[in-house]
Amino acid sequence: MICVTIVSANHALRVGLREMLGNQPDIKVVGETSDLESVNEMETEVVVLASVSYAHLFENKAAFAILFLTDDIENVRGMLNSTSRAWGVLSSDATEDELGAAVRAVGEGLWVGAPGLVKSLIRLPGRRESSSEESLIEPLTAREMEVIQLMARGLANKQIALALGISEHTVKFHLSSLYAKLNSASRTEAVKRGIELGLISL
Repeated sequence: MICVTIVSANHALRVGLREMLGNQPDIKVVGETSDLESVNEMETEVVVLASVSYAHLFENKAAFAILFLTDDIENVRGMLNSTSRAWGVLSSDATEDELGAAVRAVGEGLWVGAPGLVKSLIRLPGRRESSSEESLIEPLTAREMEVIQLMARGLANKQIALALGISEHTVKFHLSSLYAKLNSASRTEAVKRGIELGLISL
């Protein structure tokens, strides 16, 4: 069970988020507040932050994972160098399924977000944008694309195997191939690289 605290100055928004997350069987809302000082770090695993003016206060919060809901990506740029355990960013009009998937992902320690928002967040000044085909050592296969999408949702190897109807050993084989193609050494790095290349969408 993932324990979540919702932070927003807007009462109606807090209520809406609580209802959306309350429909997820593996997510429990343990608190909601308009004040960061009220967040109980002992109980909270993931903070869903819909008050972007508070974003800078989270840059060095390592106790929990953070999911930002914003359409102004500049508000969370400082998180690129943060010490937080994990974090992500979604549009403020994210669907219930997108919200649930993102909470699970950051709860698993992954760095996630809506492709359009994250792409503009991590774009480097003066860097020529290239397609995923040009940036990859070798293009991902259709199966590898399925695996990385499920991995970004926070699914463990056994869950990915069940979802795709393949063995856990085969999942590990695909992960090894993904790491090599994405030049990554871990799940988190692979997902981050996948987001950078526009291969992952929540």
